[in-house]
Amino acid sequence: MRGDILGQERRRRWTNEDKLEIVLSVGVDGATVTQVAQRHDITRQQIYTWRHALKKTGLLQPATGAVFLPLDMPIPSCASVAHEAVPSAVLPVDLPIELCLDNGRCLRFDGAINGAILTRLIRAVEAA
Repeated sequence: MRGDILGQERRRRWTNEDKLEIVLSVGVDGATVTQVAQRHDITRQQIYTWRHALKKTGLLQPATGAVFLPLDMPIPSCASVAHEAVPSAVLPVDLPIELCLDNGRCLRFDGAINGAILTRLIRAVEAA
């Protein structure tokens, strides 16, 4: 059996910034490693290799295992009194949430934020 070369093989060069962007896009909007690899025409193993190399060089911080859970906070008793005196359209819908990251930075947002957007924001702040 003889193999034929159909075209010129190309070897692409990826910058560390490109690699980091591709590695960080895994999980955003539910994207799997396979989907990201197909989108960029690379193998799944290449993403895992880049992830390992970027962690080793310090460009990618190891995952801390953060898990987002729904938070149900009771409204303070004084708010029920205010609710009777003030129309409901004036009261805030969500209480503000403050998230302190390992690097000392804090994010403040309301509970209505989309989880995928919050994940992107956290990754961007941690990478900065």
